Formats: sequence, structure tokens, C-alpha cells
Amino acid sequence: MKILEIGRGREFKIRNVPEPEPGPGEVLIRIEAVTTCPQWDLHLRRDQPMFAGHSFHYPYTLGQPGHEASGVLTDLGAGVEDLAIGDRVSVWRDAGQSLSGCYAQYAVRAASDVIRIPDAVSHADAAPIELAMCLGVTFLALTSMNAIQGRRLGIMGLGPAGLVAIQMAKAEGACSVTGFDLSKSRRDLALKLGADAVVDMNEPTQDAFPDRPASLVLDTSIDCVGASKTVGWLMDRTSDVVSIFGVLREDVAFSPRHWASGLHLCGYGRHSRDAAAYAVAMMRRGMLDLAPLVTHRMRLEDYADAIDLLERQEAIKVCFEPWC
Repeated sequence: MKILEIGRGREFKIRNVPEPEPGPGEVLIRIEAVTTCPQWDLHLRRDQPMFAGHSFHYPYTLGQPGHEASGVLTDLGAGVEDLAIGDRVSVWRDAGQSLSGCYAQYAVRAASDVIRIPDAVSHADAAPIELAMCLGVTFLALTSMNAIQGRRLGIMGLGPAGLVAIQMAKAEGACSVTGFDLSKSRRDLALKLGADAVVDMNEPTQDAFPDRPASLVLDTSIDCVGASKTVGWLMDRTSDVVSIFGVLREDVAFSPRHWASGLHLCGYGRHSRDAAAYAVAMMRRGMLDLAPLVTHRMRLEDYADAIDLLERQEAIKVCFEPWC
């Protein structure tokens, strides 16, 4: 089978290796679609650590960092009872970068790490369910705090995560959702996906979004960037809850003005199958559409060109179809 091996910079190879076999509790997936994850793919391209203490090695683990994938089960390991050969599934949990990844024609995953997808949803549209699960973690936490329904929400960063967050916020009954981004094309897409308003962060914002102690126009905000600057901007303009979804690599200052006004600052929780089921249920009800996230479809052989598109922000997600 074909599997991708990534080297430094734009270097990569397509390897031919034997088709893997599932062990106990595992399943074999014929990968029909696998989408890029800008966090992993771009950090790998730039050799920038993902987290404190993290580092990349080259050539990278075969098939990695591909983890947003969907396909059809073609074999089951011993002990797998709640799935069947022929089931259409998506990988909802990243198995870790030390195991062979899904930039391949076949991948083995723990049965507990896949979830059935609705028949009406294409494989390309279902591949980013892992991302939607990640957002589901944040939204399940916010709904338990009564921080969405009837609230004025702000979403900072309209990349793949922000575009999912807009749809989930509308589905959960936010009275208004405002998206913030530098990119006009992403702001335009956010409006199509349900945002009530979008803001160009290149333009002055103080008049429309005054900071403390003025009357604030956002009740709850979600930061999908992960930068201290964007989190701080939201903290100064949100009355109740700021939830950090983006991968945070810097310190954030929680000042007396935030403490005195009762602002809640939330970190990120654990990935869970409940969050994956939450996302799939939204898709089944027609309240979450992941198709607009996939702006390009390409072959594994075009991997370097695809990441070039991500670097230039000419793509939101690229979907690879390994059998093409």
C-alpha cells in the first residue's frame, strides 16, 4: 500500500509497504479521505515544536501527522464486537504521532477510536470529525456553564476550528455570533456558515468593541488562535467567559480588572467519545457541515504543494484521496 513519509521542509516520499493487520481490539480502515491539520502539518513543515518540550524528528513517522480520516472497515481484530466489516467510520481520536498515521491507503486503529458516520455524509466531509470532536469538548463544557444559549458570542480566528465553532454556537442557541479574523475570504465564509457579523482585525475595533470598564458587547468568547494577544483582547471585551481552544504556548495575564468583574477564563478539557458523538449528532441533524472546510482535494503525491497552500492561507483544509 501507499503511505506518506515526510522529511524536512518540502521533502517527502511515497513509500510502498505491506498492508497492516489489526491486532486484538483493533480495526483496519481503508482510508477514503484524510484531511490536513494545519497545526501539525505547518509546525512539521517549519520544524517548530507543537508544545513545550516537544521536538520533531525526520524522516517523520510513516503516515503522520495524518489523523483526520474516514473510510471503510475491511478487517476486525479479535474481540471487536460493536463494529462490522463494511462500516463507514471516521477516526475521532488522534492515536499519537509515534504510530503509523492515516496519510496512507490503510490504517490500523483501536476500535474505540473510530465512530460510525451518517450514510448521507461523504468520506471527504466526514474526515474532519476529529477536529469537530475537539470543538465538542469546548462546547460541552460551555453548555454545562449555561454560557451559550441566549448569549452574545465572539469567535476569534476563522480557520477550520473557528468555522466549526460558529456552527456549533448557532446550533446551541447563541443569540448572536461574531467572528474575528484578518482574512476576508474566511470572514465571508463565516457569514455563509451562520455568523451574524464578522470583524476585520486589521481595522480599528475600539468603537464597536469597547473594553472595560465600558459596557461590553460580548458575553462569551472562544479563542481559536492560541496567542496571548488574541486571548487578552477577548478578555478585555467579554463580560463572562473566555474559553481558550487554540493551542496556547504563551502566558496570559489575568489582571485585577478581570478578577474584579468576575470574568471566567477556561482552559481546554480532555478529548472524549461523548464529544465525538456530539459532533456526529449535529451532522446527522444538519446543524454542522464540515464540507466547506475542505477547499482542495489532492493526491498524496501532491503533499508538498498542499502544505504550500496552507502556508499561503489559500486553503483551509486539503483532503487527500489516497486511492487516486
